[in-house]
Amino acid sequence: FLGIGAEPATVRVKLIENHDDITKITSEILDNLIDKMGVSALIDLKQSESPDIGGPIFNIDGEDSSLLIGRRGETLRAIQFLVSFIASRQLGRRANVLVDVSDYQARRQKSLSSMAQRVAHQVIKNQSPITLEPMPSNERRIIHMALADNENISTVSTGEGADRQVTVHIAKQE
Repeated sequence: FLGIGAEPATVRVKLIENHDDITKITSEILDNLIDKMGVSALIDLKQSESPDIGGPIFNIDGEDSSLLIGRRGETLRAIQFLVSFIASRQLGRRANVLVDVSDYQARRQKSLSSMAQRVAHQVIKNQSPITLEPMPSNERRIIHMALADNENISTVSTGEGADRQVTVHIAKQE
């Protein structure tokens, strides 16, 4: 009281993000983008907040959904980039969102993990490294993570830009 017997105080402030803003803005961006593309599809908020993503997950589904995925997910990655970029600009801070089409991301992750295990088996069997096709960073990460617990296998990314690829080889024994 009146500074008598006062001690310095430590105040901790934590910014609590309002994901309702991100959800609303992202929904509007996706609606507008899908409409401008002339694609017939529905946008569904799959999860309001994902601990892995740090934001909402949107799933787009409809008759023309394969057009939104594109060859090996290239169109989907472009949509993801545009939506995140525009939402971040509108919010004035980074917007963590995930855009998926007909659960393609989950299917692709499962497919890549399965392929990584098959390749690891072949590398061990033949005692010869295998270099996979070039892929984007998020897919290379799936390969690295799928084989991270295998003590007999080691993975490394090589190459530059769009030509970056994963090589799976026998781990060096210490």
